[in-house]
Amino acid sequence: MRSTFRSGPGGRLTRYLLVLVTAALLMVPAAAAQAHDVLEATDPANGSVVSTVPAKIGLTFDHTPIAIGSIVRVEDATGTDQADGPVTIVDNHVTQAVKADAPDGKYTVIWRVVSSDGHPIEGTFTFTAGAANKTAPATPAPAPAPSAAGTGTGLQTELITAGAVAAVLVIALVVAGIFIKRRLRGPESGR
Repeated sequence: MRSTFRSGPGGRLTRYLLVLVTAALLMVPAAAAQAHDVLEATDPANGSVVSTVPAKIGLTFDHTPIAIGSIVRVEDATGTDQADGPVTIVDNHVTQAVKADAPDGKYTVIWRVVSSDGHPIEGTFTFTAGAANKTAPATPAPAPAPSAAGTGTGLQTELITAGAVAAVLVIALVVAGIFIKRRLRGPESGR
């Protein structure tokens, strides 16, 4: 029975190309699996106006973050942290209690959690509470862009991996094209 892969330099090259293409194709699904958790919702919503300072701040993610090193700061207009006690994580919900005597006004929530894949992610959002809401805009502000260490990193990793896979495939196709061209010319013209 004749083997599809020839022995010699041409056969080895074919096997190497097959291994390279297989490895490249196996990396594509792995890139999607390495994506960080994504913040799906906040309570109060980003840019919202609420009648009173909420008793707690809530963050909902698409997966359950790891509790180690999680921080949620609830800063009032003066920059004072009004968070009260430790961060609580139940399933994919992160909760931070707010001091009962927190003043009305504009708040910036600065959060940092460890994604279920083990990488830290962070972000911010704002809301206005109480009397200051009369001057606040009626429409919510757009969601903030992810930080360098935030959810954008997962997308960047996927793009880099996809680019590397594409580069490997292009190189493999070029080498295969050269090999096929030499084979079609015959053994005497390739020297």
